[in-house]
Amino acid sequence: MTHSRILLSPPHMSGREQHYIQEAFETNWIAPLGPNVDAFEREVADYVGTRGAAALSSGTAAIHVALQLLGVGSGDVVFCSSMTFIASANPIVYQGAAPVFIDSEPESWNMSPAALERAFAEAKAEQRLPKAVIVVNLYGQSAKMNELTEICGRYGVPVVEDAAESLGTTYEGRPSGTFGRFGIFSFNGNKIITTSGGGMLVSDDPEALNRARFLATQARDAAPHYQHSVIGHNYRMSNLLAGVGRAQLEVLDSRVDARRAVFGRYQEALGREEGLRFMPELAGTRSNRWLTTLTFQGEGAAAKVHGVLNRLAEENIEARPLWKPLHLQPVFAGVKFYPHSDGVCVSEELFESGLCLPSGSSMSQSEQERVIEVVRRTLNESAGSLPSLRSV
Repeated sequence: MTHSRILLSPPHMSGREQHYIQEAFETNWIAPLGPNVDAFEREVADYVGTRGAAALSSGTAAIHVALQLLGVGSGDVVFCSSMTFIASANPIVYQGAAPVFIDSEPESWNMSPAALERAFAEAKAEQRLPKAVIVVNLYGQSAKMNELTEICGRYGVPVVEDAAESLGTTYEGRPSGTFGRFGIFSFNGNKIITTSGGGMLVSDDPEALNRARFLATQARDAAPHYQHSVIGHNYRMSNLLAGVGRAQLEVLDSRVDARRAVFGRYQEALGREEGLRFMPELAGTRSNRWLTTLTFQGEGAAAKVHGVLNRLAEENIEARPLWKPLHLQPVFAGVKFYPHSDGVCVSEELFESGLCLPSGSSMSQSEQERVIEVVRRTLNESAGSLPSLRSV
């Protein structure tokens, strides 16, 4: 018998999306901008507590515009988390700048303050401080933002907080995405709430956000004809998709609760399995648990990852390895990288030993029990001799 497909993180509609879309049709606001865009920006800013927000076509676009606003250009250096999706770093290259990758640390799996401190010390000695630092909040977990922003502040370097995966997370009671000069969120189809495709740039600098909107709307000058003095982008979110986002934002808190409940059931069912460890929750934080992630400990960890992933695939269940660190990606071969400490590379260890389980907020308990049963059965069997993910 073929089981129905269980996806890693599918969209979860609230039922209210059609209301805002229909309103746009009835008022003929089908053009790229409109009332839904304006309202969505206000509502996101209100939710996270920033002075403003700019709705864009993707989280990647938000990072790109943030780097432009910070003046990043050819020949500059930008420090960036290594343990992340490549979209966090690609905008550095778009601007002609050079990325330098910073390792993770074990308590949050995010940027290591120790590695960042060493990177800054060397950069200062070389008289080549970075123009910005991109800190990523991985799988919904906040990085150690107090320590990281303190280090960056000492050197006078602004932070872009890549909170693409962590909308709804809090760090010491403060919403994720609000610790840097700019914060970014993603509303991609697999995120905790979605606009199908879209992103948001948030900041306490309204003038910078106005400049972001200008750049994201092809940088058209205020003139009766089409005049352009700088190069811009077609990066604005459509009024229709912003309507979807408004309905999704209304149920964000319940989606966080649902994802946390999924994580809790996995942890309760599998937490006592020998050599299996779930992603920790950093003290003083409340993660949105966008994805439930875990690692296998000890010898043969990579083989166990392969074994579980393959068995889940056979059972029509989608799961993924953890992100392959950017300093290991072929496209970034030779790029400078700072490990957590001498002889300890946390991001590589996580990549070799970790995986993501299906975590959708619409996931039923019976579907989750299917996943748990497959993982348990696989762990009780011999994983066999399998290659390292590093070679894949």
